[in-house]
Amino acid sequence: MKKFSRRLAATLMAQALGLAALAPLHSFAQPADAAPAPRPTIVLVHGAFADSSSWDGVVQRLQARHYAVISAANPLRGPSFDAASVASVVDSVKGPVVLVGHSYGGSVISSAANGKANVKALVYVAAFAPEAGETALGLTGKFPGSTLGPTLAPAVPLADGGKDLYIQQDKFPAQFAADVPLAKARLMAVGQRPIAEAALNEAAQAPAWKSVPSWFVYGDRDKNIPPAALAFMAQRANARKTVVVKGASHVVMTSQPEAVTRVIVEAAGH
Repeated sequence: MKKFSRRLAATLMAQALGLAALAPLHSFAQPADAAPAPRPTIVLVHGAFADSSSWDGVVQRLQARHYAVISAANPLRGPSFDAASVASVVDSVKGPVVLVGHSYGGSVISSAANGKANVKALVYVAAFAPEAGETALGLTGKFPGSTLGPTLAPAVPLADGGKDLYIQQDKFPAQFAADVPLAKARLMAVGQRPIAEAALNEAAQAPAWKSVPSWFVYGDRDKNIPPAALAFMAQRANARKTVVVKGASHVVMTSQPEAVTRVIVEAAGH
């Protein structure tokens, strides 16, 4: 009986040791909690007659929501040249990117995102989303409503034979930034960045919005790009969401930064 008891105890001990040996293997086999996806970096691209400071209100709100933000300098020389410049900024980011373009900057991001696997979304802010072969000037005139032409100053000749375009400073507030406080709009008029005349006539390349999800936001009082043209481009791009801000001018990101920020955050979290 004692021998049987000793054998039973030894068997139970061996089983216990075997289970203990297997325990670490069992724990290693448990699936680890998936690491949260990194937040995308938001790359903002300004358009013609504006500069990076036009995004200041949006930048402040994105940073308050703990997003990394880059407000890229857009050369405004032509979609191909400018897209290469913005693409180099995208390449410098280690991780996902949301590309955001205002006005002519939409033409730039449409091309810059091509072949960039880390670009997860495109956001068009009162912006062009051209099809291959289309021009900014052609899209502006596709629907009635733009009053930009008569407000342009005489073109400035450049040493290379090209021409730069500005909006007349006294006409800038009403044309470009009617819902921005007048004192600020006048500062924007003085600091406006010119666009090369040729850039508005350069045909777009194949657009990234055909393969990258897009969001649109614009004002219904836009005098540069007719709201009908913006609605057409948003529908054609099968935008995930289109937000029309009542009473907003062409610089909706300056006058209504919270509305624009919400659209960018939605695109970043899709």
